[in-house]
Amino acid sequence: MTDKIGVLGKKSAQRTGVERVVNAPLPTVYGQFRAVGYMDHDRGDEQVALVHGDIGTEGVLTRLHSECLTGDAFGSQHCECGDQLASALKAVVAEGSGIVVYLRGHEGRGIGLLAKLRAMALQAEGLDTVEANLALGLPVDARDYGVAAKILQDLGVNSVRLMSNNPRKQEALVRHGIQVAETVPLLIPPCESNITYLRTKRERLDHVLPHLDAVAHLS
Repeated sequence: MTDKIGVLGKKSAQRTGVERVVNAPLPTVYGQFRAVGYMDHDRGDEQVALVHGDIGTEGVLTRLHSECLTGDAFGSQHCECGDQLASALKAVVAEGSGIVVYLRGHEGRGIGLLAKLRAMALQAEGLDTVEANLALGLPVDARDYGVAAKILQDLGVNSVRLMSNNPRKQEALVRHGIQVAETVPLLIPPCESNITYLRTKRERLDHVLPHLDAVAHLS
């Protein structure tokens, strides 16, 4: 009986929090990185931080990049995600040190891949990205940056220079104990396929995208 209780006790005890699992060298076309892998036991997501150089603790050049299969892997022009990821990795290498935290579970601003594709289908019919999510009964933005803050804390980072156009990322990091010394714009030239999406991000989601003013000719 004692043995059975012990086994049941072990089964019922579940890990919580964010655990560093592995640290492996990752040579890329942009430069040499360390891929530091984490398990988010609360959400069940596997996460990774790409670390370049000696990052230190203060003012670390950092990108929190939300997973985007269509943009990051397939080169979709519906968004600017793939170009932002590449630009961030290049910027970190040019800086000599920095971090790109790749946040899985953030697909489609947190609604998941298939829901994002459904939203894209509605956008093709004329809805904007906010209207499409709401039409599906889904939140406009369901992302949580708590895991990113925990990863940065594990890496010894106290403050960052955040590569982002989204003020909500800055607010979330500060709320979770990571100071933002500076925000660094990550502006990608728009094209006809994503200009409506980008304008919606600026007008309805408060993204800072001043470069859109120079491309009024795009539909």
